Amino acid sequence: MFDTRRHVDEDVLAQGQPRQLIAPIAAVLKRPEVDTMQLTQALMGERVTMLEDLGAFAQVQLTRDSYVGYIESAALTADIVETTHRVCVPSTFIYPQANLKTRPVQFVGMNAEVSVIGTDGKFAGLATGGFIFADHLAAKTVHEKDFVDVAAQFLHTPYYWGGKSVHGIDCSGLVQVALHACGITAPRDSDMQEKELGTLINDHQHLRRGDLVFWAGHVGIMQDANQLLHANGHWMKTVSEPLADAIARTPTPVTAVKRLSN
Repeated sequence: MFDTRRHVDEDVLAQGQPRQLIAPIAAVLKRPEVDTMQLTQALMGERVTMLEDLGAFAQVQLTRDSYVGYIESAALTADIVETTHRVCVPSTFIYPQANLKTRPVQFVGMNAEVSVIGTDGKFAGLATGGFIFADHLAAKTVHEKDFVDVAAQFLHTPYYWGGKSVHGIDCSGLVQVALHACGITAPRDSDMQEKELGTLINDHQHLRRGDLVFWAGHVGIMQDANQLLHANGHWMKTVSEPLADAIARTPTPVTAVKRLSN
């Protein structure tokens, strides 16, 4: 059975048109309506395939994780720019000039992609206009080493269903964002991650840093043998707490523990 969150008929996909995100962040919605549920988010520079142009909205498939949903058309452009760098900090700004005292025109979050065409002092100049503090960028070929460290940068971030930024993030978004920063492709939702990521382990008494703990509809990241890092609706933010506390509080059992590597 196909997963409709990612499956698109081959004929429809073949007729799709390339688009790129120009908004700092865009909601990917369940239906082409402003007040419908957000499924996930797309980030600046991200490429999508437009499956259907609905005027104010477009049905798209995200290139990074193949997720399907609806995005407001104003967030997209047909003028594709080859990106060279990604944002490597939780959030930064695009300035109109290479001057930190100027008023930023946009914020951009981790894993947003931009095209750098030059430098001006400590700032990187963008092909699309504006400047970003150069130390907040990394070449797309340069990846972080420890996805747990990346995820920990989102401590205290508000919980936000479908969110993928420091302004709001959910449990599987936290996992996906952290792994992406390390060059590891991950599906979007926790059930997909449970199915596709890592190797199932049965020894729950000797957990390691980076192990993923799954419940029905939830996932967290082990920081060590005892401490769980996760974005959750109980605290309505990303927290680090003892795994035993999370298990005791949750009415449903742990469904799996997956290990990404040895």
